[in-house]
Parts: sequence; C-alpha cells; structure tokens
Amino acid sequence: MKKIKSICIIDDDPITVFGIKKMLSSFDLADEIKTYVNGKEAIDEITLIIEQNTPVPEVIFLDINMPIMDGWQFLEKFLTLKVDTKIMINIVTSSIDPYDRQQWERFKATTHHLLEFKNKPIRKSDILEITKAA
Repeated sequence: MKKIKSICIIDDDPITVFGIKKMLSSFDLADEIKTYVNGKEAIDEITLIIEQNTPVPEVIFLDINMPIMDGWQFLEKFLTLKVDTKIMINIVTSSIDPYDRQQWERFKATTHHLLEFKNKPIRKSDILEITKAA
C-alpha cells in the first residue's frame, strides 16, 4: 500500500483524534497527520496551503458536530476551493440523525471528491478501507 503524504483529522473529540492517529501510525500510512478542533481552523489552513501552491491533504477525517464551524459548514467552504485532485473526505460521526445522511448524499452528488460516511467508533478495517481508496 502506498504511503499517503498528508492526512488531516478535523474533530473536537480528543479520544476520537487519539484513536484515529494511533491506528494510522500503527499501519504507518501517512508521512504527516494534522489535527484541527473545528472546521474554521482547518479551512483557514487549507486555504493558506492552496494559496501557497502546496498540496492539500489527500485524506480528511471530518466530524460533523463541532463548535465554531461544524463539518457541514467546512464542506460548504472546502468544496468552493480550487482543488483539482480527488480528496478522500470521511464523515466520521456518532450522529444517527437521518438529516446527516441526507446531507452526506447531497454533498456526495455535487463534488468530484470521494465522500464516505462512517459511524464512530472508527475501526482498523475502516482506516484500511479509507486509506486504500486514497
């Protein structure tokens, strides 16, 4: 399996972030893993990365429910950025609200990026499946 240059985790839950980072590290899947506690932090840095003509993360793990800017608001902004490569964006949530699945379907239908929807907790098999697709 090829190694991924950059992965970012956007989640305000430190336990989820720790778990995803631990699994990614145990498989040695990424050169760099960046974490953000809300969508605003992430979109600001990703926008800066694009302005500097630096490659954006190839894989994004995105929580839906976060303070300041939630996952859906992050996606709205991210999808307006000029990113030609296909990014693997993984909605990672504990939500069971049908609205969230509908939102995922709506976003999935309007972008060239690869969008997946996974319920927490994320398992090792999920990590391998997600990173394999990237």
